[in-house]
Amino acid sequence: MSGSGEETKTTTAERLRPKLLNPLTLAFFGDSVYEQLVREHIVFCHQSLSPNRLHFLASGLVCASAQSRAYEILEPLLTEDELSILKRGRNANGVTPPKNAKTSDYRRATGVEALFGFLHLSGDRDRIRELFERIIESTEETSLETEDIR
Repeated sequence: MSGSGEETKTTTAERLRPKLLNPLTLAFFGDSVYEQLVREHIVFCHQSLSPNRLHFLASGLVCASAQSRAYEILEPLLTEDELSILKRGRNANGVTPPKNAKTSDYRRATGVEALFGFLHLSGDRDRIRELFERIIESTEETSLETEDIR
């Protein structure tokens, strides 16, 4: 304690040093961060839908193939440090995809989750929002283009 009686406050980033965490640990945490962002977005945009329909929409945005597309959207937007985390997550050993996902999609999804975990644990909420908004904007543009084709 300092002489003034005030305790020194440390941030999560100072205690954890997220850059040094195993990329699969970052992905474990980032999975929940990304899912919460998706759920907030869906509830905000589709308030009158049933919980079953909300779940269906959320599942479509958090599946490995959707997060793999997010990887492609994010890659050119990232700083050198962020890109390093994204690639560490993608290349992490011990990633076992579920039967319904391609290995390449699942690995890129793990990279996205690692990035979101890293940013959250680093306390960079503004950057998380910025990147998530870019994913949503691009996803919605693609959805509109697909509907125009039909």
